[in-house]
Amino acid sequence: MIQKNKWAWAWVPILYFTQGLPYVMVVTVSVIMYKKLGISNADIGLYTSWLYLPWVIKPLWSPFLDLLSTKRNWFLLMQLLVSLSFLGIGLTLPTNIFFITTLACFWMAAFASATNDIASDGYYMIGLTQEKQSFFVGVRSTFYKLANVTGQGLLVILAGFLENHYGDNTRAWSVTMLAAALLMFMLTAANFFATPKYESSSDINLEKPKGFLEVFRTFFSKKGMGMALTFILFFRLGESQLVKMASPFLLDDPEVGGLGYSTAEVGTIYGTIGVIMLTVGGILGGVLISRHGLKRWMFPMVLSLNIPNAFYAFLAISNTSHIAAVVTTVVLEQFGYGFAIAGFMVYLIYIAEGASKTSHYALATGFMALGMMLPGLISGYVQEWLGYDGFFIWVVIAALPSIILLKFIDYPADYGKKGASDE
Repeated sequence: MIQKNKWAWAWVPILYFTQGLPYVMVVTVSVIMYKKLGISNADIGLYTSWLYLPWVIKPLWSPFLDLLSTKRNWFLLMQLLVSLSFLGIGLTLPTNIFFITTLACFWMAAFASATNDIASDGYYMIGLTQEKQSFFVGVRSTFYKLANVTGQGLLVILAGFLENHYGDNTRAWSVTMLAAALLMFMLTAANFFATPKYESSSDINLEKPKGFLEVFRTFFSKKGMGMALTFILFFRLGESQLVKMASPFLLDDPEVGGLGYSTAEVGTIYGTIGVIMLTVGGILGGVLISRHGLKRWMFPMVLSLNIPNAFYAFLAISNTSHIAAVVTTVVLEQFGYGFAIAGFMVYLIYIAEGASKTSHYALATGFMALGMMLPGLISGYVQEWLGYDGFFIWVVIAALPSIILLKFIDYPADYGKKGASDE
């Protein structure tokens, strides 16, 4: 008999901090690093957007994790692999082929991080009772966001400080990535000691996937799934492009349409204040859905995701770099993003309902990642073609498909409301 909930306050926070850090380093910090190392916006948008791919296709290998070993062994191995990937980036940045070697390391970190997500979430469901899973959902979310603040905020601020200290961006980012590697090694060790060995061989046998292809057939044959997946793919059409070019816009020189902010300033504004507001928006969105249901708030959430993008267009068109205007723009955009994503994630949970819920949710989040990856691939080319002012105008226009598609997707009005029927 497994003693569930054991040491939960010790391992849940560490496990989800460790889940959040690699993701933000791969998806966001890589953009800032490459920008400061002289890579073009077109190449940044193309190559860093491909790094979403492991999260897109992770449902393809998720059932096999249970067949080969325990979830605990998997996430410890993957966390160690992420640590080695960051170490590889730090060591190869000073070389002449740094772009190729660091991208290869980021790819390794991305696949390891996506696999770590699968194993960590599975361990969370095994190690806690259903009641405690609900209780700790806020704790895991908070520490995941703290990891974002650490990566996108504190580590970027460190890089900015070292840029000024050394007068050499390459050396500054090399040291920063070595610091990230050391932090990941320490977190991996902490997870090794904090996480109990819940999984026995009998548990693994009970959770082996049944009917691998059946999981896919039942998912795609659900009523209205075609329209639902179209909505998922277009939901963040504008945001998925903006998120790739927001940091380059802040960092670029005014001569090319940027705002000329330093690395440390971007780390503070976008990576710290912005992430805090994203967290606040997400919490508020969850509270409102639990009170009134998803239907009442879905349209306002779609608007909150896209309207703040117009502020970026205003900054670019007017060449406004005043700190108050920039901070206000980032605060509104990140708050709106967090607020909207709360509703979006609840919708993904809804379409995953039924048999094979865990696998179906992985498939839904895979399409969500695809909706981020594909537009991001061309974001840098579009920005270089249109300039920052034209690019942000296009981002505003890109909101229209999700607003239109919202009228055609179907879900219960009270879904997500506290006390609503689960039928």
